[in-house]
Amino acid sequence: MTSRDGFSWTPQEGLKPGVPSLGVIQPPTNITSTAKYDLIVVGAGYCGLTATRDATLAGLNVLLLEARDRIGGRSWSSNIGGYPFEMGGTWVHWHQPHVWREISRYGLSTALESSFDFSRGVNHFRLNSATSSTTRSHDDEDKLLASGLEKFVNVDGAHGRNIMPQPHDIFHNEQSRVFDSMSAQDRLDQIANDLTPDERTTVEAFVLLCSGGTLSNMSFLEFLHWWALCGFTYQGCLDMLITYKFRQGQSSFARHFFQEASKTGRLSYSFSTPLASIENSSTGVSVTTRAGATFTASRIICTVPLNVLGTIRFDPPLAKGKQEAIGIGHVNQCVKVHAEIKNKDMRSWSGITHPHNKLVYAIGDGTTPSGNTHIVCFGAAQNHIQAEEDIEQTINAVEALAPEMRDIQRLVFHNWAKDEFAKGAWFFSPPRLLADHLDDMRARHGNVLFANSDWAVGWRSFIDGAIEEGTRAAAEVVSELLNEPGVARPNL
Repeated sequence: MTSRDGFSWTPQEGLKPGVPSLGVIQPPTNITSTAKYDLIVVGAGYCGLTATRDATLAGLNVLLLEARDRIGGRSWSSNIGGYPFEMGGTWVHWHQPHVWREISRYGLSTALESSFDFSRGVNHFRLNSATSSTTRSHDDEDKLLASGLEKFVNVDGAHGRNIMPQPHDIFHNEQSRVFDSMSAQDRLDQIANDLTPDERTTVEAFVLLCSGGTLSNMSFLEFLHWWALCGFTYQGCLDMLITYKFRQGQSSFARHFFQEASKTGRLSYSFSTPLASIENSSTGVSVTTRAGATFTASRIICTVPLNVLGTIRFDPPLAKGKQEAIGIGHVNQCVKVHAEIKNKDMRSWSGITHPHNKLVYAIGDGTTPSGNTHIVCFGAAQNHIQAEEDIEQTINAVEALAPEMRDIQRLVFHNWAKDEFAKGAWFFSPPRLLADHLDDMRARHGNVLFANSDWAVGWRSFIDGAIEEGTRAAAEVVSELLNEPGVARPNL
C-alpha cells in the first residue's frame, strides 16, 4: 500500500508524492459502534502503539485514532522495489532497554543489520570544510571526531560523567541545570582555542546531525544527555545512534505492536482521523475529529508531539506551564534525504560537508536489490532545504558531498518541517525548555494523560523513549481503571 507521506524522485518519472510502506493499515477503520470506550489513544507512533497494545492486553476496550494513513509516526519506512528507505527514526541498540525488550518479545534479535560495510569499495571518510577537502581512513575519522567531541563535552574533567551521573534523571545533579542555559554555540565559544579547524568542523557537523537545529538554538545539556546515554564515548554514540537497523525497515517492527493489539479483539481504530478538540470532565473525556465525529472514553492517552499539541483545542485549557512549553516547542528541522547511486564502491564511504552545503553528514547505508549504493544524507535547520520544492538544489547538495557521488538513480525523503502532524523531526530542545518545563510536559490534565518520546526521561526523542512513555501511560490507566475503587471496571 502507498502512504500519502513522503516523496520519491527518479530521472525517468520525476518527483512523485507518496511512497509505499508496510505501515499503511487496511482497512483504514474498523469502527462499528459509537459506544463509550475505556481508553482513547491519540496517535499511532511507537508511543501510541505501545499504550494501545498494553491496554488491550490488560482487558481495556481501546479506540486508536491516527491523523495519518499509517502507523509509526516519526519512525517509518518506505518499501520501494523490496528495499526499505527509513524516512524517520531508524537505528536501535541493545543498550536501549525498552526497544530491546520489544525486539526480544517479538523474536527479532536476528532481524538487525549494520549500516556500515567497510569490507570493500572506497573505504574512506571525506571531510569538506570551508577551506579544504581531504580524504582519510575511517580510523582517522573516528580519532578526529572522538578528540573533538571529548573536548566539547568535558565540562567536569570526566567527559560529563560527574554532572550527569544518572542520565535517566538529568537533574539528579543540580550542577547540570546550568548547561541547559547554554547553547552548543556557547560551548564552542568556550573551547574555541582548544579545537583544531578540522575538529571544529566535525564537532559542529555531528552536533547539528543530532539536533537538526542550529548551533545557537540547541541546548548543550540535551547533547550531554545523548552523550551520557551512549556511555560517555564517541564509540558509544556511533554504536547506539547510527549503526543497527531493521533489515526489513522500521514499519515491519511497528506492525508487530498493532497486530498484537488487534488480535485481542478489543481494538477499534480509525486512520486519516485528525483531532480538532479534546474535552475533559469529571466523568471522562470526549474527542471531536476535524470531520465532526465525537468519541467518548474514561481516559485519553494523547501522544501528539510537542510542536503539534497547539493545534488541538483543550477544554478546559491546558495548564500554563504546558502551554508555555508548547509555545516554545523544539528546534529539530532536520532534512533526511536518501540517494540511490550507481557507484557500488560508495557503500564504504562516509562524509561531512560543512558549513557550506545544504546536506551536512552522509554515510553509505546499504545496497539496493539492483546493486546500487544507498546513501543517507542529513541537513540541519541552519542550511535548510525543501527537497520537493527544489529537486535540482537537492541533487546538487548530494553531488557536492563527494566527487564519486554521481549517477543518482533515485531520491527518497519526507519533509518533516512541513508535515502538519510533526512540525519537525525528532525532539531536540532549545536552551531552558527542559529545566523550566520538563515536568510540565509530562503532567496529566485530568483524565488526559500525555505520553510522547519528546518528554521521555531516558532515550528522549528516540524510539526507545516512545516505548518508555507508552508503557508508563498505559500502566497508569490500567491501574486506575482496573484496580482503583469507585472507578467503573471494563467488561472483561
